[in-house]
Formats: sequence, structure tokens, C-alpha cells
Amino acid sequence: MIKKVFGIAAVAILMVSCNEQKTAYVDTKVLVQEYKEMKEVEAEFTSKSDSVRQQLDSVAKSFQEEVQAYQSEMNSMSDAQRQEKERTLMQKQQMLQQQQQMQSNRLREQSTAAMDSLVEKVKGYVKDYGKENGYTYIFGSNESANIMYAKEGLDITQDVLAELNEQYGGSDVATEENEEVED
Repeated sequence: MIKKVFGIAAVAILMVSCNEQKTAYVDTKVLVQEYKEMKEVEAEFTSKSDSVRQQLDSVAKSFQEEVQAYQSEMNSMSDAQRQEKERTLMQKQQMLQQQQQMQSNRLREQSTAAMDSLVEKVKGYVKDYGKENGYTYIFGSNESANIMYAKEGLDITQDVLAELNEQYGGSDVATEENEEVED
């Protein structure tokens, strides 16, 4: 009888220890803000956006000068000439607006695709990190507060971030920005 009780107790203890789950969480906002590759991609698209804006501003300025030239000459034109010039200017304005919209959409699509790719990369890395470190669950926390409370020591954000940044390498964007803030 005692052997049977010890046997049952041993099986119960074994089952409890087998069911123990290792959990942790990462602050996804911190990962996104401090991941070097993400910063580099953001900087790249900011630069592209600025370049596109400068090109469009240049074209818009040229168009505005053409409109001003027309306004100063319109009194000396016949009705037919004015109508023709106004039609031409309206067509140019529509083309400029379409060009601006197309470039803006293209840049937005490229940026979204790059960011989505990085998010998938980070998610894949966290998955691999979880497997390698024996986690049953790794939760993500963000500004909408998915995790309202977690026992101290369960936040592995800095560990994951350090390994992601080490794995990526790249430039020291984070270091450069931190130095600027400290100055």
C-alpha cells in the first residue's frame, strides 16, 4: 500500500514538473524603437521621402512660375489664347498631382513592405529564441498593455534586443543617437 502511494505521488510530482511552463514577454515597442536594422530602414525611407519631396517641390515651383507668367500676360492675350493656356495649365496641374500621388503611394508601399519584413524577421527570431531557451510562451507587450502585470524577471526584451542587434551588425545608429542625446 505504501509503495502504491509513493508511486502515485512520484507520478503526480513528475506530471507537475513536466507541465511547468516557462514564460516571458518582450516589449515590442522597445524592440521596434531600438532595433538597429529598423532604425536604418526608417532613416533610409526618411531620406527617400525627403528626396521625393524636394523633386516635387522643384516641379511645383516651376509650375507656379509658369502660372504667374500667365497671370501677368493674360490681359494681352485673346480669349482663345487664354482658354488654351488655362486648359494647358490645368492639365499640367492634374499631371503634377497624379505624379505626386503615385510617388507617395509607391514610397508608402515600399516602406510598409520593408517594415512588415522586419516585423516578420523579429517574430521569427523571438520564436527561435524561445525554442533555444526552453520557453513555452513568449508574450508581446505594447502600448495597448496586453500584459498588465508580469513577475519581475520575465521581461526578456533587452536580451532579445541585444542578440538581434548583435546578429544584425549594421551601423551604430542607436549609439550615435544616444551620444547626441547625452551631449
